[in-house]
Amino acid sequence: MMSDREAIRSRMNTAGIEFLLAQFVDIHGSAKVKMVPYSGFDDMIDSGAGFAGAAVWGVGQGPSSHDMLARIDLATYTPLPWKENTARFAADLFVDGESYPFCPRTNLKRVLAEAKQKGYVFNVGMEPEHFLVTKNADGSLSPWNPDGVDSLAKPCYDFRSMAPAMDYLQELTTALNELGWGVYQTDHEDGNGQYEINFDYQDALTTADRITFFKMATSQIAKKYGAIATHMPKPFADRTGSGLHVHFHLADAETGACLFDDAADKRRLGCSELAYHFIGGVLKHAPALCAVTSPTVNCYKRLQLGSGLYSSRSGYTWTPAFVSYGDNNRTQMIRTAGPGHFEDRTVSAGCNPYLALAAYLAAGLDGIENQIDPGEPNLGNLYEKTPAEILEQGIRILPQSLWEAIQELRQDTVIQGALGVIADEFIELKTQEWETYDRQVTQWEIDEYLTFF
Repeated sequence: MMSDREAIRSRMNTAGIEFLLAQFVDIHGSAKVKMVPYSGFDDMIDSGAGFAGAAVWGVGQGPSSHDMLARIDLATYTPLPWKENTARFAADLFVDGESYPFCPRTNLKRVLAEAKQKGYVFNVGMEPEHFLVTKNADGSLSPWNPDGVDSLAKPCYDFRSMAPAMDYLQELTTALNELGWGVYQTDHEDGNGQYEINFDYQDALTTADRITFFKMATSQIAKKYGAIATHMPKPFADRTGSGLHVHFHLADAETGACLFDDAADKRRLGCSELAYHFIGGVLKHAPALCAVTSPTVNCYKRLQLGSGLYSSRSGYTWTPAFVSYGDNNRTQMIRTAGPGHFEDRTVSAGCNPYLALAAYLAAGLDGIENQIDPGEPNLGNLYEKTPAEILEQGIRILPQSLWEAIQELRQDTVIQGALGVIADEFIELKTQEWETYDRQVTQWEIDEYLTFF
């Protein structure tokens, strides 16, 4: 640790770092920081930056609680691309000198350690879709559209639609690659003003740290171009929502070899029995898992059924709400993107990546422990089937509201166990969120019912 400390100190001296951010996340996954002068580096390692926990959502503290201290993880040294004299460190929370279990990052480390004891490393890539928007004078939103050309019904991959954003995307790509992230693709996504940047997969903790930093980076770089970067799952009712699609496999903790590969797979997807058991667990726990991977009321505007699957201007929502898996087929919850490589397309941009990945891994490990068979893959187009036909086929449907998902979570001890002591606070907070939302009278209701009767 001392050598790491001196190595990081040397790198900061070379880079001209003058300020440090001790960063952790609240229960929503939002980045919280304290800024500390460079002279406080050792103190941030040994003691931590102090916070009043009750000022932050969901960390299990009240106004009389002892200080919450964020101790930085040296492995997460990240110079800020948009402010050259400052570096960010992801931090773990401590109270009274003890590791604090309400810290989402600490909780994920606990679940990853349990997996490692069983011989597994959880490798994950997450695809952060997000919108660039502007606020209108009346407070409404519009897609960021400086050239006035991003108006196609199907703007995905369109050159003229993406061209105005190339400076933003290139600045972000260059900055992330200088940090060693391995950005390999960027594109205009399916909604007007929607973009995605893909970078290399890593172990789940590193990926969660990077997704958190990615949101920080987009927020600061986008504003240089007059835009607001939003990771809100569904800012526009008539456009595709933003996911945080999860690509994953288990690797051998000793050798690093992928354990999901099997060229002799009888199902002809190139996946091992262990891989099928893992997704068997994910599918079993999918309704409760949904509360964690789609944790806001807005997330459920993505998870549509029936005609809702076609409610986007582009023609499709691209977000199946069916508890299913299949081949290289985007109408399934879990797509087999390649041999030994799965993608879950339902995970929302609004999730806390630390909590989502902890719950996801626990579901998969339960599948392995109990050898849960997910059944044969679905090879057809599920969008063509009605909800009734889906149910007749024995395929379950994901919760259609945050309320439904919370009720599923209340019944699922495996997913609750993955959240540890955070589970009760999560359920209580999300119940309050649903109840507040449910009391709202929306403009749609006024337009629909004011003179209806």
